[in-house]
Amino acid sequence: MIYSYLKSLLREIFNLDSDQSLILLLVLIWIVVMTYVVFYSGKSTGSKFKPKFKSKSDVEPYSYYKHTLSRKTYYNEIYLKSEAWQRKRYVVLRRDHWKCVYCGSKATQVHHTRYAKYNIGKEPIEWLESVCRSCHEDLHD
Repeated sequence: MIYSYLKSLLREIFNLDSDQSLILLLVLIWIVVMTYVVFYSGKSTGSKFKPKFKSKSDVEPYSYYKHTLSRKTYYNEIYLKSEAWQRKRYVVLRRDHWKCVYCGSKATQVHHTRYAKYNIGKEPIEWLESVCRSCHEDLHD
């Protein structure tokens, strides 16, 4: 319905035959789509490590960066510096009463027992545990 209306409108305005109006319609649709992609996709043209978020608590998903950053770089440079991670970290430390789950000393770090394969940052809290620095280093050796 919309297609036929636009096609007839283009025919009237530009006095084109059916094939020409179809081509013009496709070109106009392509221009609209590309304009949206370029201006409204939200990608920053500045530094790749300082993205412009919608708000301070938003973190763009890895799929947003996968053509420019490795998973490890995204995780270390974007996600671990986000407010979303800081909130999740606080919840885990509070859940474990700020004590290392291995030795019982004061926990200062959070260890991932597993990582979310496709959605970095979407791991459940059950996959995280509070650890002290020395235990965390032992876990990664």
